[in-house]
Amino acid sequence: MTLEEKIQNLQRVSMKEARAEGNALIQGHSDLLSRRFEEHKEKARMQAEIKVEIEKSRTKLKLNKELSEFQLKLRRQLNERQKELKRKLFDQVRGLLSDYMKSTKYTDLLCRKVTEAMKYAGGEGIVIYLNPTDEALKAQVEERTGASLLISREDFVGGIRAVIRSRNVLIDRSFGSALEKEYADFLFLGGEDHV
Repeated sequence: MTLEEKIQNLQRVSMKEARAEGNALIQGHSDLLSRRFEEHKEKARMQAEIKVEIEKSRTKLKLNKELSEFQLKLRRQLNERQKELKRKLFDQVRGLLSDYMKSTKYTDLLCRKVTEAMKYAGGEGIVIYLNPTDEALKAQVEERTGASLLISREDFVGGIRAVIRSRNVLIDRSFGSALEKEYADFLFLGGEDHV
């Protein structure tokens, strides 16, 4: 082989090796860039998912807060409406009670309650009070029951109150106490079962 052939052969082999090394270097660099790109894509995808989850949580918290505030507002409105309806209802009850107290049934009720109180006392000393508005009925109730009645200084709407001092007993059959208790215990029960 001549020198020139040897040079060409060396040049060809060197170029082949250089190309192979260059291609290997380029391929290695390309693989590295591909891996880094995939890692970057995965990292970006995970960050996007985290942002979406954070935004979902924020939105859920905001909706829950708004829902809670709305429910609280509704409860307040419902409570105010119930108070208003309760007041109107008991105003009507007081009106009906006032009408009832003008009837003979009310006088019969007073006589019955006085008789029950005297029976409960069992012959012990008892003081029975009528409401100041019932002063006109005093003589009639005393005549029908045989009891000696007093007119109370305190207005208890209607009915009677009696005291048995020997036993420290107060018998309260007044409309005022009954109305107060009913007003305090009254609840608006909703739903089909309470219509």
